[in-house]
Amino acid sequence: MRTVVNVASGSALRIAVGAAPVAGGGVPEVLRIERLRKRYSSTLAVDEVSFGVRGAEIVGLLGPNGAGKTSIINMVLGILQPSSGSIEIEGIPLAQQRSRALAHTNFAAVYATLPGNLTVQQNLRFFSLIYDVANADARIEQLLSEFDLQRLRRTRCGLLSSGEQTRLALAKALLNRPRLLLLDEPTASLDPSAAALMRERIRALAVDGGCGILWTSHNMYEVQDTCDRVLFLSRGRILLEGDPKQLPRTHGAASLEELFIRLAREPLVEPHETARYPSARDASNTR
Repeated sequence: MRTVVNVASGSALRIAVGAAPVAGGGVPEVLRIERLRKRYSSTLAVDEVSFGVRGAEIVGLLGPNGAGKTSIINMVLGILQPSSGSIEIEGIPLAQQRSRALAHTNFAAVYATLPGNLTVQQNLRFFSLIYDVANADARIEQLLSEFDLQRLRRTRCGLLSSGEQTRLALAKALLNRPRLLLLDEPTASLDPSAAALMRERIRALAVDGGCGILWTSHNMYEVQDTCDRVLFLSRGRILLEGDPKQLPRTHGAASLEELFIRLAREPLVEPHETARYPSARDASNTR
């Protein structure tokens, strides 16, 4: 446990850094991370992080730039090697059985552009081969329709607008009907109407398809509207975890955005230090 003191109110909030949430409802976890660490030279980007994502659950991974969100996602995808700790996907250890663990995993991110010289249809065909998608042609046609990409099927990806590229990236992410879906700012390039439709589609994927989703976003309205649970990261550690609709009230903030700003601006401190921090009206709800 770690204590943070609000010098304005004199109250203290005890939080567990990296505490693993308890799985509930009897729904098995599709992702389990235990004591994950990632060090880049002298920088500890991810520090003893533990959490899980259940099937049919959308978990928001929140924090300021540099908090460690993308490093965690890249370690789950097997792109980065953890310095220590473990990752299991559907109970399969990633370190020992990478291909099997990632077979039903996929992702979409604003920084992960698709090959610009390939057409929309060629991109989907290419990735269907990588993911060994059964009945690939039928699956591609289904996704072209769902994401309103039929008229663009022969357009090179490099000529698409940012919103069209985002829709294609999400279609690619659903090709293999993932059990675990990682989304890094998935709607950042979409207009409000398109973003709302995309959130509905992603929620349906979780509820109807049983997919577990790990979602990063700086859009707090989107997070509150979409996520079942959120984790706040700071300097590679989990500070708070809970229901995005309840956390602001619990910690004396008017909104999730206000709570985010407070957490992002205040340093993580040792018990003997003091810092401004949102007061805890119900510290028993924090971990």
